Amino acid sequence: MYGDEATIRRILTEQGDTWAVVGLSSNRNRAAYRVAEVLQRFGKRVVPVHPKAETVHGEQGYASLADIPFDVDVVDVFVNGGQAGAVADEAVAKGAKAVWFQLGVVDEAAYERTREAGLDMVMDRCPAIEIPRLP
Repeated sequence: MYGDEATIRRILTEQGDTWAVVGLSSNRNRAAYRVAEVLQRFGKRVVPVHPKAETVHGEQGYASLADIPFDVDVVDVFVNGGQAGAVADEAVAKGAKAVWFQLGVVDEAAYERTREAGLDMVMDRCPAIEIPRLP
């Protein structure tokens, strides 16, 4: 419902290869760490965004989206649902082309705001599950 197959394909294949992963830290036990690995394996540049601004998977981390000194194409959101909407708004302000909320994260108001701003958006899906399915 929050991301048809055409939108998922467009984000994964046409929107660009620089993905800011909000919530990505060096904690190997977190889903964000594993998803970022998969994205890298499929040729995406993964930019960690976390208050600790750690380097993860060889990429310099930043404390916020606004701190990233270059353009990002997709913002992949690994924060709880209560914070996800604010991150979507930051993604719009940053000039991203798309926002992706991970499994279990749904914010219908954020979805509407993000789509109205002209960005593609997917919610309650995982790019690490979707990208290997592409032909």
